[in-house]
Amino acid sequence: MATQTAKPVSAPGAEHTVSVPGAAPSRIRRLSRAVLPGPAPGANGAALYRRWWLPWLWTAPAIVCAVVFGVFPFLNTLLLSFTDAKPLGGAASFVGLDNYTRMLDDSDFWLATRNSILYALIVVPLMVLLPLLLAILVEKNLPGIGFFRSAFYTPVLASSVVVGLSWQWLLADDGLINTWLEKAHLIRDAIPFLSDSWLILFSAMGLTLWKGLGWYMIFYLAALGNVPKELHEAASMDGAGAARRFWHITVPGVRQAMMLVGTLTGIGSLRVFTELYMLGGPTGGPGGADRTLPFYIKDVGLDPITGNAGYGSAVSVALFLLTLGLTLLAQRLTREDES
Repeated sequence: MATQTAKPVSAPGAEHTVSVPGAAPSRIRRLSRAVLPGPAPGANGAALYRRWWLPWLWTAPAIVCAVVFGVFPFLNTLLLSFTDAKPLGGAASFVGLDNYTRMLDDSDFWLATRNSILYALIVVPLMVLLPLLLAILVEKNLPGIGFFRSAFYTPVLASSVVVGLSWQWLLADDGLINTWLEKAHLIRDAIPFLSDSWLILFSAMGLTLWKGLGWYMIFYLAALGNVPKELHEAASMDGAGAARRFWHITVPGVRQAMMLVGTLTGIGSLRVFTELYMLGGPTGGPGGADRTLPFYIKDVGLDPITGNAGYGSAVSVALFLLTLGLTLLAQRLTREDES
């Protein structure tokens, strides 16, 4: 009888290593994997052919745009703030902190800073509250409510220049508002909306609010959709009025949206330019009394004859620090609210 050799039987679930001829990677493939690392161990499917640099390849256009149009201009502005560069170019010399010292002693700079801060202090609270009330008004499914939603959003689509020209026609001494008030015998002389420094500033604030209401209304409409209707129904059954339900249910439900709107509005208020230029003219009101920081940067830094790009860059850095401080404050308030 032939002797049979028993083959060892492996335990169930044990792994076997099967050698397939030609399965070993070639030398070129091993070298490419060494130079261009592949996926992590255990990857399968499409991840076997994915390289570490592939995500960077897809994000490269956005990164290049951010560097070219964001990081480089910022660094260039920071560098120019220590020089006496001219708007039209030419030789520039290093002046150290002279531009910042001049800025601290410049009364026009502090006037522009006051106008910018005042603009933000008035516009931000109103822009946080009024679009919320407007969103609550148009949230209801009533006949024809779509028309009002579109009407409230229409100013957002209009150009700032076109809106500014329209408000010029409304607020002029012989404009629509003064004409109506005179015919109604409510005033004798025209209200100087476009010649009084304070009225120009407040008119520009009104223009900013009117143009931004529809935009931030969309933010609140999305946030209101996440507030449970059952809370309102339960509070109503307990006898809570509309005002009480608003402060104790609606406001806490959209608090994150309010923080976002406040941050965006604050940044936009510090950067306001078009409204004041259209209503106050190229001088920024009588004697430049209504100039904000962006307006002042344009006057001192970009004038081809008397401008100083170095000093304008220093004022730009101050505006950046002011905006950064507002953003950090908003983030801190948001974190405290979440905790």
